[in-house]
Amino acid sequence: MKAIRFHEFGSPDVLKLEDVPVPVPANDELLIKVYATSVNPVDWKIIKGARRGKYPSNLPLTPGWDVSGVVEKTGNDIDNFKKGDEVYSRPDPTRNGAFAEYIVVKANQVSFKPKSISHTQSAAVPLAGLTAWQGLFQFGQLQAGQKVLIHAASGGVGTFAVQFAKWKGAYVIGTASENNLDFVKQLGADEVIDYKNEKFEDRLNNLDLVFDTIGGDTQTRSLTVLKNGGRLITTLKPENEEEAKAKNIHIEGFGAQSYPEDLKQIARLIDEGKVKPAISKIMPLEEAAAAEKLSEEGHVRGKIVLQVV
Repeated sequence: MKAIRFHEFGSPDVLKLEDVPVPVPANDELLIKVYATSVNPVDWKIIKGARRGKYPSNLPLTPGWDVSGVVEKTGNDIDNFKKGDEVYSRPDPTRNGAFAEYIVVKANQVSFKPKSISHTQSAAVPLAGLTAWQGLFQFGQLQAGQKVLIHAASGGVGTFAVQFAKWKGAYVIGTASENNLDFVKQLGADEVIDYKNEKFEDRLNNLDLVFDTIGGDTQTRSLTVLKNGGRLITTLKPENEEEAKAKNIHIEGFGAQSYPEDLKQIARLIDEGKVKPAISKIMPLEEAAAAEKLSEEGHVRGKIVLQVV
């Protein structure tokens, strides 16, 4: 089969299209024929070697930790999936990913894909959707009527977070660049802030939750807009923990997990027409390096999808 692999850490230029054997599923795994996958910032961080402490991996490695496809073969212990099932997942980032024609994934990380959208659209959902869902609801404990600030609201995670928060009944504020403000409003945000030309802390206060995917100074300034007892949830390292404690703010970092029940809930919202993936570009698998470079520039609206079939 064809697969994108890298044999050394570096820029996306280290990615090469190679011929490799089709993987064999273990007893608790599925062999999935990949129809589409998508690009996430974690890809190029792993490719650069920046996540070696967090995601130990042996080289060569195939990146790509989103997949939508069809079950080709099941392991001997699998009875809840069968050949031909249409599925999606966020595969384990310590193992070979989905920039390939086939991938093996633990069955307990897989769910049936949304029925109402194509594999191309479905591939944009798992990692970003799970991150937004778990960040808002599992860690952020967001409830109807609360106020939430979502940073980078036009990005892969942010586009889902805005839609999920609005579905929940929260008052949603999103930061984005000027050319993405209308887009974020269309997703459902009640307020939008141009982060390049306006300081969000000058406009906001007494918020229940801040969802941070940026870190650094943005995370530090976010502490000033939260109410006593508020929560700051980040996909990066939590900073200023002493200051947060002094202000009675709960600050916590997390990494999304591929829980089938969460994927099922997200698929249901998509099939009910309440949520839709935002895709900025669809590229062939062979252009994975170019896609990763675009992602690394940090200005992608929604997701970049790589078409495999």
